[in-house]
Amino acid sequence: MPLITSSGADVFETHGARFSSYVRPSRGSGQLCAWRVDVPAGLAGTPHRPSREEVICCIDGELTISLDGAEHSMRPGDVAYIPAGSEIRLDGGPAGGAAWTTSLAGLEATLSDGRQLRPPWTL
Repeated sequence: MPLITSSGADVFETHGARFSSYVRPSRGSGQLCAWRVDVPAGLAGTPHRPSREEVICCIDGELTISLDGAEHSMRPGDVAYIPAGSEIRLDGGPAGGAAWTTSLAGLEATLSDGRQLRPPWTL
């Protein structure tokens, strides 16, 4: 399917954020995954380590990304490259924010307590 509208996205919620999955292998994309994440105002994200590299682009509002302990403010158009195995956390700004994220299929996240999370939007 070459065009996926916002009404065709699969929506999942976890850790207080909303994920809208647009592109993933189960939809015929091959190895690419892409989703939108909406982060509410003031939400402190869940620290985790992704098993695959990611690219995160702020598309709305303001976000704070913590990458291996260093915090960076993100505004629309700002992009963060996340190496596999880095510890990241994405927090909502004063009015919240949204990001577009792209990774490869099979992405898993290891949470701070050691639990594994296999997001349904990367399958």
